[in-house]
Amino acid sequence: MKHTIYTKLLISYLIYGVVAFLIICTFTQRLITNHMEKQEASNLYREASVIASDYASEYFDSSMSLDDFQNHMKIISGYMDAEVWVVSPSGELLMDSDDPSVGRQMIESNDKPVIIKDFDVADFGSSYYMIGDFYGYFDHQMLSVFSSINVSYQNIGYIVIHKDLSSVMEGVNGFMNISFYTVAIIFLFALLVLITISRSIYRPIVKITKSAKQYAKGDFTNKIDVSSNDEIGYLANTLNYMATELDTLEEDQRKFVSNVSHDFRSPLTSIKGYVEAMLDGTIPVEMQGKYLNIILFETERLNKLTKSLIDLNQFGHHGIRLDIADFDINTMIRTTILTFEGKCTEKGVTFDLVLTGSELFVRGDMTKIQQVIYNLIDNAVKFSNNDSSIKIETSIRNEKVFVSVKDSGIGIPKDSIPKIWERFYKSDLSRGKDKRGTGLGLSIVKEIIQAHGENINVISTEGVGTEFIFTLPLSKKEA
Repeated sequence: MKHTIYTKLLISYLIYGVVAFLIICTFTQRLITNHMEKQEASNLYREASVIASDYASEYFDSSMSLDDFQNHMKIISGYMDAEVWVVSPSGELLMDSDDPSVGRQMIESNDKPVIIKDFDVADFGSSYYMIGDFYGYFDHQMLSVFSSINVSYQNIGYIVIHKDLSSVMEGVNGFMNISFYTVAIIFLFALLVLITISRSIYRPIVKITKSAKQYAKGDFTNKIDVSSNDEIGYLANTLNYMATELDTLEEDQRKFVSNVSHDFRSPLTSIKGYVEAMLDGTIPVEMQGKYLNIILFETERLNKLTKSLIDLNQFGHHGIRLDIADFDINTMIRTTILTFEGKCTEKGVTFDLVLTGSELFVRGDMTKIQQVIYNLIDNAVKFSNNDSSIKIETSIRNEKVFVSVKDSGIGIPKDSIPKIWERFYKSDLSRGKDKRGTGLGLSIVKEIIQAHGENINVISTEGVGTEFIFTLPLSKKEA
């Protein structure tokens, strides 16, 4: 099983805690120890320099008695909680703040002098202190600092101060405790952040993932309940919108398939029935001409439906390819009207042309705009009342050409107007008259006009008539 985001966050949180602890126990502790050692060595060196330059110089210059010198060293030793030595350049221990008898060797030679074996200030290196047992004289780690005693510009010995390193480590441990407390607080704060992230990010993601799985199965009814005003909320709203659109699309596809099936099944049923009737003799030979004309009519209807579907499929696939050119829209309207002469004569329908100028050039795809005009006039003729007039008008406004096709027919119900652009849609009022219609004409019209980057609108009143108005860019020839 793959790790969830919550598991990854939890693992990262634990790793962060472990790494922080290890860093403090190693790197941080080493830094603090080095800093404390240097700080303490600096303090001791400052005191050693004072002793060497003041008290020791005065003593070796015979300006201070041995007792006074020892008293000063003892006071300083107690103040610093350290041990102060006076060592000769050859390594002889001349005085020890913790052992006054050592100083007496300088005036009493009854005891053998204490010699620090292998003593060499060069062992201190470039620094003024060292850490260790100081040539084996201590059984634990000491911080040892030296300062030269100079009298009359001659080095006559060294002040060496030893301090138990455990006292330094006490300070280190104090800082370490502070560090651990700080990390513990940060760790708790990180836990609060993790909980907050879990509530504000992880839970919404879980909801989104759950809904996405439902969408993948085709169930678009499950809406994502996330209302945050951030990227997660935006993603949830986007997915909700997508689900709504997909649900609508799926419903449209079902309607599309249902309508296509219905529009194909009706003429095919008629054709099959009449052919079978002619073959089995139900329809006599002298009547077959009539029914062959019906079969031809239904065949033309199927052909028109198929062509419309092919057109719509081409329009929806990578957009519509347009062959843009300048052409005369007025001439196109006049030419297109001639194809409806037979239909108009049967119904007594006439055309009222209100065209701007004898010629009016627009810019667009001539073939597809002709299809738009044909479909609009075909609708107008189809739904016009007998002995009525269809008004076709062209006008120019703001570098645009407006084309209007207005009939005096049955009109479109108000609640049906937004739906007329849908594929296969037919209003209830049109079903009685639109026997040959496929419900695709206006869908094709809108696709073509939108592909030109233009608009088409409809104004309709039941029982009064319908007017379609679309725009095209004015040709530069007219500008």
